[in-house]
Amino acid sequence: MNQSNSDVNETSASDKFDDQHYPAYNIGTAAQMLNATPGFLRSLDEANLLIPHRSEGGHRRYSRFQLRIASRVRDLLDQGTALDAACRIVVLEDQLSAARRANAHLQEVIDGTGGAPEA
Repeated sequence: MNQSNSDVNETSASDKFDDQHYPAYNIGTAAQMLNATPGFLRSLDEANLLIPHRSEGGHRRYSRFQLRIASRVRDLLDQGTALDAACRIVVLEDQLSAARRANAHLQEVIDGTGGAPEA
């Protein structure tokens, strides 16, 4: 889920606007956007659900992609789900989504409507 520091530094300014993985938000801004506390985001880091980029000064930086994940966890917590269960649900939802995309791609290959070009 993370980009290396060198990848982030090589990204042009115009690319940063469209890159959902660019770590644009500090912990305070991210927490405010989620209507949460910085402690909530730190708890997701401690649970190994989100591993934020670190600035040269060691400060956490979050991407839009990571904030969408955090928002989903926050919704589950608001519904009464425990943090560890909410993190597991989000991971399983992500795995299911990836499996569905892979299955759809394989079905396109089988049907001859996608995948490798035919000779």
